[in-house]
Amino acid sequence: MKQLRLFFILTGIMLTAVACTTAASPPTEQPTAPENAAQLPPGVANVNFLPIETIVDQELEVTNFANDGSATLPVQTSAPVACTVVYGQTPAFGSLTLDQDMAGGTHSDHNPLLTGLEPETKYYFRLQGVDDDGNIYISETMTFTTPPQDNSETQNLASPDKGAVIVGYSSAFGDAAPDARWGVLAAFDDNPNTEWSSAGDGNDAWVEIELAQRAAIDSVAFQTRSMSDGSAITLAFTITTDSGETLGPFELPDDGSTYEFDTAVTTKTLRFNLMDTTGGNTGAVDIAVYGKFIDE
Repeated sequence: MKQLRLFFILTGIMLTAVACTTAASPPTEQPTAPENAAQLPPGVANVNFLPIETIVDQELEVTNFANDGSATLPVQTSAPVACTVVYGQTPAFGSLTLDQDMAGGTHSDHNPLLTGLEPETKYYFRLQGVDDDGNIYISETMTFTTPPQDNSETQNLASPDKGAVIVGYSSAFGDAAPDARWGVLAAFDDNPNTEWSSAGDGNDAWVEIELAQRAAIDSVAFQTRSMSDGSAITLAFTITTDSGETLGPFELPDDGSTYEFDTAVTTKTLRFNLMDTTGGNTGAVDIAVYGKFIDE
């Protein structure tokens, strides 16, 4: 009888111990795979999908609409990422664009270029990014509407539409033709989404134009190009006229805007010399010349 009682006592102690152990160590929860896990390779079910607000502290706004159907989505991220934008006329998107930075890889200053846009049309878009650890950042689906086509005549005397021609230039990235991407004509097309890039000319970059006819120049405008690593920025430039007179230097406060400078000169040719830069693939987003042609 004592042995039987001892058996029941020991059994009760063991059951109590098991119950206490179970209560103190809750079962480990298995990670929940995303709904599309079947489409992912083995071992990547734990991909982190995070809201874009984790690394972006600004409104996402498509801007810089141009007559060629392009626009940009300038954005800065607090962590370096490689970013893309998907967009289209329905929530299903249909188009994708990459960041346009020459340096490639992950960085924090982004300017993806949207192309093929129709005027006065509603578009849906979503910004996406991935960092060096594989974390994926995604915005909500948003919309923008393109403005009407701008059919006003350019006032830029340096525009090919006004009869100006390129006399010469230091170089173009990748030996680009004048009318190709990074080509020299991109600096004179009144388009904020195109730019001329030299092939590493730094302070030796230059471009010379000849106007359709002699003109009294009231002002010139210039916007430098830049790269995410801080290179390619023009800090100051000069202009040489057909008489050999040098104007400037004209100092540019930053790389985000077009700056206009007053001049009082009569000339048919103008050579823009980038005299103070941060080196690398210097060039220009926009160069404009304003004034009046002189009857000859």
